[in-house]
Amino acid sequence: MRAKRSHFDNNSLKEDLDHILAHTEGIWEELRGKRVFITGGTGFFGCWLLESFVWANEKLGLNASMLVLTRNLKAFKKKAPHLAGQPSIAFHIGDVCSFDFPQGEFPYIIHAAASLSSKLNGEDSLEIFGTIVDGTRHTLEFAKQCGVKKFLLTSSGAVYGKQPPDITHIPEDYQGAPNPTDWRSVYGEGKRVAEHLCILNAKQYGFETKIARCFAFVGPYQPINGQWAIGNFIRDGLKGSPILVKGDGTPCRSYLYAADLMIFLWTIFFKGESCVPYNVGSDLEINIKSLAEIVSSAFEMEKDEDVVISRKPDLMTNIDRYVPSTKRAQEKLDLKQEIDLQDAIKRTIKHIKFRERNI
Repeated sequence: MRAKRSHFDNNSLKEDLDHILAHTEGIWEELRGKRVFITGGTGFFGCWLLESFVWANEKLGLNASMLVLTRNLKAFKKKAPHLAGQPSIAFHIGDVCSFDFPQGEFPYIIHAAASLSSKLNGEDSLEIFGTIVDGTRHTLEFAKQCGVKKFLLTSSGAVYGKQPPDITHIPEDYQGAPNPTDWRSVYGEGKRVAEHLCILNAKQYGFETKIARCFAFVGPYQPINGQWAIGNFIRDGLKGSPILVKGDGTPCRSYLYAADLMIFLWTIFFKGESCVPYNVGSDLEINIKSLAEIVSSAFEMEKDEDVVISRKPDLMTNIDRYVPSTKRAQEKLDLKQEIDLQDAIKRTIKHIKFRERNI
């Protein structure tokens, strides 16, 4: 008989999974013997949710199970065979907008589908908006039928629209919004509607809905060929190429490591206040030029050619920021960034190299 591949085979994540469990061990008990349904379970967030769920389930003997919605099980088995083979995880084939409702009760639902497309453009913006809104509506319809008690929506900081130049850290009570006449606002507008649908259903049908407004992250399973600067910088470094900054390097971002992201999400799911949004991310801002230099230093590149900036800064333009205030999560849930950015980047590179050798 073929032996089941264990989580413990993936030594590159063991430290991270232990870190997650050390900061969440006291909140898992209500999941004992229960079933969780998750959409978006095969993406960046989803893989980490599965990794941390299986780890806690095994370590704490929870005897819980998770049903993962996916359109392409074959691709996921290739991407993460150790997760696909876990006995506590099963798969439900379908599209988030139209999947057949599985039988039985699911007291816990995580709606992590419809993450930001790496190919967002004017041609597919209608599809992206429809997937976010219709997928949320359909998943909420299932929630009403399966006896859900807690429903987590992974929303986005994009709901705030463009961050004003006089606000360095954007709080949850900021009343700004995306520009509805700009097609590039499609993701933020879609997530705003998704949040509102969750609030309406929670109020009308009596279950708890938790809203996590997610900002920028780094970690294993993150695409390195998409639109995210940090992933592209790591890709350049892995190729041995100079780190290419496509703009002028002045925009400010902040990055939370994936293991800390999981601590935020699981804590919000189990302990967060219903119908109250929580920003999820790091509040330590960094400009893109400095980010490129940190990635370069992780690869120990020669300083003469380690970073290439495509354009000179325009001193007359306000600095573009996308940085959250995480004060609510800190004060209400005792959540904070634990792993610094330099360490996060090194861990990500280590894991990518591990996967290249072993998968």
